[in-house]
Amino acid sequence: MEAPLYPDFPLDPSTPLGGQPAFWVGPRYLAGDDGRLYDAVADTLAGLGWTSLTIVRGRHEPDEAPEDRQVLRSTVLHISPDVLRWAQWSLADEPFHLGDLPIAWQISARAETSSPLAQWSASFTPDVPGEAVADFLVALDARDQPVMPYAGPELVLDAVTAHGWLRDIDQPHAAATDPTFTSHISLGEVPPLIQDADPRALTTEADEAGPAGWQAWAEPALGAPCLWAASFGASVPHDLVAAFVASLSSTAPVLRRVLPEATRERLLRAPAI
Repeated sequence: MEAPLYPDFPLDPSTPLGGQPAFWVGPRYLAGDDGRLYDAVADTLAGLGWTSLTIVRGRHEPDEAPEDRQVLRSTVLHISPDVLRWAQWSLADEPFHLGDLPIAWQISARAETSSPLAQWSASFTPDVPGEAVADFLVALDARDQPVMPYAGPELVLDAVTAHGWLRDIDQPHAAATDPTFTSHISLGEVPPLIQDADPRALTTEADEAGPAGWQAWAEPALGAPCLWAASFGASVPHDLVAAFVASLSSTAPVLRRVLPEATRERLLRAPAI
């Protein structure tokens, strides 16, 4: 059982100077996104030279003041310099849900510019640690070919077991969990609406298993709502998933000011001075 490094420090102390104090916390996979999932990822993409476009849809009446405009849908799209990969922040855009959680970031790639369709997509809900999504994007940006598979699924499991995660006893080659049994990765059927170019996704019958892709999620307590979820289409290269889970399972602490209510008592923490 994990406990605070400094139990005498309150998690949300109110200080006379105002503002929220920062803590170094772990494990990363239970630390949430600090309320900065957009900023953390968008800053990474800006550093990589990706272009951002804001799309706003709404209703504007004649002679209506700008502040009275009804914005119905709004998204931010980030596009790589070679336009083969893109990331869409869709939380404000009436997003699809992954489980019971809204999808915040959807990241996609295609093989060539002549095709308007993504070869694969990966989806991330709020409270996925921003560091892990950023590392996934750095690995994607570094690839010459964003859709070409370079390695097998064992690479993903190796990435987490190197950080102390445990292989599933029943599925040692397809699943693993963290030592507290709250966070999981599994290679299995991809949820509906996760875009992928694998033709089996379109031809699978109701009683047949669809193409397998990696899924990851954190369930703070058995039967409790998930803290976060991530889904990777069947065609997402395994080395990219490995980059995500290696960052997710990293034992290095992360800086946080806002801790998830569901996991705050499980987090090791120390004041950031």
